[in-house]
Amino acid sequence: MPRSLDGLVLAPVADQAPGQVGTRTRFTYHEQDDEIWAEYAGGDVVRGYLVGTREGDLLDFRYVQLRRDGTTSSGHCASAVVELPDGRLRLEESWEWESQAGGGTSVVEQIARSAP
Repeated sequence: MPRSLDGLVLAPVADQAPGQVGTRTRFTYHEQDDEIWAEYAGGDVVRGYLVGTREGDLLDFRYVQLRRDGTTSSGHCASAVVELPDGRLRLEESWEWESQAGGGTSVVEQIARSAP
């Protein structure tokens, strides 16, 4: 059975183009049954949401975000969940804008919890 994303915080490993998610963006994931959703913010993104489904280690979702410059954008993303050697989870993503031209790939990884 695949590991749940529920309650995990993930961050991009590299910056995208200006006005998009970057290494300062944090995604907080939620999961129930085959439903997946997250809130995200940081860097050029004031507020963002994603919602979709999970089938095994594959995620399929739509996202929408508000940027610091006051513009909004939305798109579609398909992600593969990969477990890293240290036990953290990584999402390998292929995305495309629906509100504007463009698309690409990105990687987000679970932020390691600090020791108490």
